[in-house]
Amino acid sequence: MSNLVEIRDLHFSYGDRPILQNLSMDFPRGKLIAVMGGSGSGKTTVLRLIGGQIKPQRGTVAVNGEVVNQLDTDGLYRLRRKMGMLFQFGALFTDLTVFENVAFPLREHTELPEELIRDLVLMRLNAVGLRNAAGLKPNEISGGMARRVALARAVALDPALIMYDEPFAGLDPISMGVTANLIRNLNDALGSTSILVSHDVNETFMIADYVYFLSAGRIVAAGTPDEMRRSTDPYVKQFVNAEPDGPVPFHYPGKSLAEDLGLGGKR
Repeated sequence: MSNLVEIRDLHFSYGDRPILQNLSMDFPRGKLIAVMGGSGSGKTTVLRLIGGQIKPQRGTVAVNGEVVNQLDTDGLYRLRRKMGMLFQFGALFTDLTVFENVAFPLREHTELPEELIRDLVLMRLNAVGLRNAAGLKPNEISGGMARRVALARAVALDPALIMYDEPFAGLDPISMGVTANLIRNLNDALGSTSILVSHDVNETFMIADYVYFLSAGRIVAAGTPDEMRRSTDPYVKQFVNAEPDGPVPFHYPGKSLAEDLGLGGKR
């Protein structure tokens, strides 16, 4: 099966601080691939590189055969029309109604007549269960509903690639389950490729086809959710089981408390 997105030998840093190192990843067409890891592991940076918001210092990011970091502005905008993005916490336009939020990318990137835009928006809202909330503002609906509106907006243009940045953050258990099912169902219905950045193990493992685990900007493990549950890798075990002790330390690295207090010895 061919890959829609391919990352090869990628290195990215902010100044002298490395974020991603020697990264190579494949995202097959039609699959839902999760990128997981703790805070600061480089997960969201991967999405920003794929979307062309930032460029790597070394290596390539290719989407549908086009090297993103080599495109000019026009080429980048053209490629982005084939992408949908669900931002963390939704990022809806607060002054626009639910309907207007979902219609925005259709009006921005197409010349469709308003009658057709109306039908497309209502179908997208119906798919996420919020057609009857079309006239409400974001502050008139719950956080879970707002995330579903953002999902409807992300798929408004039938994108080949959909990226999700922490889609479960801040949601109650019911909303998390609803959102997870919608992500999986929409991926299959649209035939899209989905990249899901998350640290929520249960919801992600429930819907993902494959999982990459990042730590300190490197891939430390990769496999199916079942393989990750059975993994003996210390980092994966600590992350999946939410263990306080393991490769990820509780204390920020540096001098021990005893040394700071002038007592000598080790922490």
